[in-house]
Amino acid sequence: MCGIAGYWQTGIPFDEDVLHRMAAAISHRGPDNEGTWRDESTGIALAHRRLSIVDLSPAGHQPMASATGRYTVVFNGEIYNHLELRKELQGNLWRGHSDTETLLAAIECWGIESTLQRSVGMFALALWDREGQTLTLARDRLGEKPLYYGWQNGVFLFGSELKALKAHPAFVGKIDRNALTLFLRHSTIPAPYSIYTDIQKLPPGTYWKASSVQGRLPTGDQGRLTAYWSAREAAERGQRNIFSGTDREAIQALGSVLGQSIDGQMLADVPLGAFLSGGVDSSTIVALMQARTNRPVKTFTIGFDQSGYNEAEHALAVARHLGTDHTELYVKPNQVHAVVPLLPALYDEPFSDSSQIPTYLVSKLAREHVVVSLSGDGGDELFGGYNRYVWVQKIWRRLGWLPNSVRAAVAGVLTMLPPAAWNMAFKRFDRLLPAKLRYTTPGDKLHKLADVLAAQSPEEIYWGLVSHWKKPAQIVKGALEPTTVLTNTAEWVQIPDLTHRMMYLDTVSYLTDDILTKVDRAAMGVSLETRVPLLDHRVFEFAWTLPLHMKLRDGQSKWLLRQVLYGHVPKELIERPKMGFGIPLDSWLRGPLKVWAEDLLNPTSLHAEGYFHAEPIWQKWREHQTGQRNWSYDLWDVLMFQAWRTHNAL
Repeated sequence: MCGIAGYWQTGIPFDEDVLHRMAAAISHRGPDNEGTWRDESTGIALAHRRLSIVDLSPAGHQPMASATGRYTVVFNGEIYNHLELRKELQGNLWRGHSDTETLLAAIECWGIESTLQRSVGMFALALWDREGQTLTLARDRLGEKPLYYGWQNGVFLFGSELKALKAHPAFVGKIDRNALTLFLRHSTIPAPYSIYTDIQKLPPGTYWKASSVQGRLPTGDQGRLTAYWSAREAAERGQRNIFSGTDREAIQALGSVLGQSIDGQMLADVPLGAFLSGGVDSSTIVALMQARTNRPVKTFTIGFDQSGYNEAEHALAVARHLGTDHTELYVKPNQVHAVVPLLPALYDEPFSDSSQIPTYLVSKLAREHVVVSLSGDGGDELFGGYNRYVWVQKIWRRLGWLPNSVRAAVAGVLTMLPPAAWNMAFKRFDRLLPAKLRYTTPGDKLHKLADVLAAQSPEEIYWGLVSHWKKPAQIVKGALEPTTVLTNTAEWVQIPDLTHRMMYLDTVSYLTDDILTKVDRAAMGVSLETRVPLLDHRVFEFAWTLPLHMKLRDGQSKWLLRQVLYGHVPKELIERPKMGFGIPLDSWLRGPLKVWAEDLLNPTSLHAEGYFHAEPIWQKWREHQTGQRNWSYDLWDVLMFQAWRTHNAL
């Protein structure tokens, strides 16, 4: 795992210090080594920061040139099947055993697109072709590794994080107000947008290529973006070729493809472990890891003393059953609050999924013991883990036929009591309720149900559930909300089943833009490589061949994944209501974070800064403080932008 950066410019003398500053800005991604390379005749410059994982010798140093010298690459990530690719590339005289060397040899033999299609892994790369005077940027299929790029003052900049681009003197850094509306809605800025005008994120599963013409740089519209893999095509193809075997055969098939993924992802020349929450996804990954080694797998979890937010006891039970070398840390409030000032620099552009805090803490804990950690991300999107996959269709079938006026009246009843009052009411009768109704925050869920009742279609219900601020363009001054995959129905997967459509949309939006961003920045902020076995594209493609009843059955989510897990862990250790990896943000904003938040949300300052209309924000702050509503997510969006803007002195 590494960090990459570079630029392409002509007519300006090369400045070695600029390239070093770009690399230094992302040194946390690669603390072990720095490398730079340039071709002054063409104006291309590449920088690399290395976190040594495979081939720790100098033979793995980057930037790396191909055997013929035609190609030079900076590469961030892992190619898990690179040893298999080497067997196909017979006749090469290998200098070392790094996957970067394998990648270059494959590109010389098969070309960039075929190599990307043959590669199993997570990556972002920049490749210079000396013969064709061509720069290629590429990103892995599902977007585990980030890559930003764009033109600033006639210079083409690119890098793993915005920090690297900002270190170049040509960087302008004008805030894109339209992108800010997307942030308020989704708590992250979805690809291809970024917080800065004219800077983009390379979409997952694509490569961008541009060539110089007679020594002149290509202009901004001459780069060509090509998809070498499509999540939509894979999903549609899978649903046209539905798995027709028995339940037993499906369990065996999933166990096999997951095992194949984990076999590749356990390869490393440094200590390796896994995050363990005790939930279905992480427990499955750890169980399959432990089944593949005679040594205890190193597992990590953090706990909270506050009930409703603590999964550590469940993780410990799973760890004891599997016999892992388990490390847990119960964090104190002051440890958690100390992370908040780090977030603007850590995430580099506004990001407000509040689980960023525990993710950072568990990454920091793991890095004290290992250099690589596997995670269970992706299981919810692939196997139907979110409550909305059950709720949306069920609610619409039961309530959609009612007149709008009746649904509005029911919504009014549900919102007569604030969430805190509903929580207290449910708590009194907790023991009388079935397990599936024992939610940690029932009041918030009832208020969400009230919003759902106002929807005119099940798709509108889904849109509301994945939105924080419902009308963000009315909050951001001088902005319009851009189109995304969620709002452009032409980009939706062509599958008649609504639940599968929601799973697809969550994959290409929430998973890629939120979850994977959160994990990458938190882990790389402490120089920890994370790997996600469930996002091996072969697992993805198999999951999309499954009929819905193998994902959701009898009201239970992730049915098939659970069956694989239950071959290793007793179900009584797993069966419990779903708990997100969250923090008690609502109470913190009324308590230890209140003064900090009020300073950032000061209406006079908001008005003077000129980005937000202050009154709707302050109204939500007042309602939150009185307990009338829980607006913690909406407020955290604004707070994270304000903290980021302050950190960057914008």
